Amino acid sequence: MDIRQANETDTGTVREITHRTITAVYPHYYPAGTVTFFLKHHSAENISADIAAGRVFLLYDDRQEAVGTVTVKGNEICRLFVLPEFQGQGFGKELIGYAETEIGRNHSEITVDASLPAKPVYLKLGYKETEFRTEKTYFGDHLCYDVMKKNIG
Repeated sequence: MDIRQANETDTGTVREITHRTITAVYPHYYPAGTVTFFLKHHSAENISADIAAGRVFLLYDDRQEAVGTVTVKGNEICRLFVLPEFQGQGFGKELIGYAETEIGRNHSEITVDASLPAKPVYLKLGYKETEFRTEKTYFGDHLCYDVMKKNIG
């Protein structure tokens, strides 16, 4: 396993990991309007801007294939996705650990907006729910998620 900072040529790879995961997993948790919201939110333009800011990391398996990604913005873990066929193998935990180390260099608290499928993973890793939020998305649907925090300092 290897985690490296993404560069501009990785925009398509990060988008592919993100969109494939959303398309496969999120329809089991969210209505169509919310899935559409996630796909548009994680556009190539948004990903490219985060890469240019040095915030995006890719996780490679032992065959050097990119299987996951995470974005770190200040003290926040964002855009953490592992391809569906690689879930349940510790890749997500590895990405979270990496993000925690990056954040811990300058912050003592980590924040994450946890989607419904990700929430159990964060709970297992010591994150606490601090707020429940909803946002109206497309087709009158709603996005429900938890703001979670973890002290690391």
